[in-house]
Amino acid sequence: MDPTAAPPLMPDLPPVHDLSPLALFLQADPVVKGVMLLLALASLACWTIIIEKLFVLIRLRRETRALAAMAGVDRLPASPPERADLGTAALHAGLPEWRQGQGARETDGEFRARIDLAMRKAVGRMLSRSEAGLQMLATTGAVAPFIGLFGTVWGIMNSFSGIAASNDTSLAVVAPGIAEALFATAIGLVAAIPAVIAYNRLSAALAGIRSEALSAATDLAYRLSRGEPGEARARLRPAE
Repeated sequence: MDPTAAPPLMPDLPPVHDLSPLALFLQADPVVKGVMLLLALASLACWTIIIEKLFVLIRLRRETRALAAMAGVDRLPASPPERADLGTAALHAGLPEWRQGQGARETDGEFRARIDLAMRKAVGRMLSRSEAGLQMLATTGAVAPFIGLFGTVWGIMNSFSGIAASNDTSLAVVAPGIAEALFATAIGLVAAIPAVIAYNRLSAALAGIRSEALSAATDLAYRLSRGEPGEARARLRPAE
């Protein structure tokens, strides 16, 4: 064998394409990149809301238990503490109604109903503020798959345009563009699925807390209507 002979030529190998998520993002069309970034930001926002709401649920369950326990105490505070919790909100709403009803010509039932309505409204307002952000989860769960599908359709259209321009229909030419396009749909599903699950679970949990808190507010209103804050005496009936 002649040592000076040139080595045999290697056959041309198809280019190796990196199909990792980062490579698919970097190689994607600008429009598809925008879709991916939008979905990633939506997913990040949803996870932030989910984590925040988990802490809110823990706090609301604790406050609801405290509100329910407040209805069983011997003495209610004449001046509720300045705290932003359900029990304080209920007392701040109910005590003015109690004071206004002293000596008023109304039945015990009307007196109790007025205090109950004020307390339930105050508790309901606080619970409604705790539900802020759930619409973001619902919107992401409903819209994210379609945004991802838009990115997929756009990417496949670009792939077909590239095939037409190169007159090459081999898998090595078609696969990268289609993979980039399908990656947009995958991101949309990754954003949507946790958002839908979290929305349903959080909504159910908050609805349960709302029911318990409003029931506790009614019990507290009944307790307040039967006695005076700071004392253990019954309410005087109005003069006939």
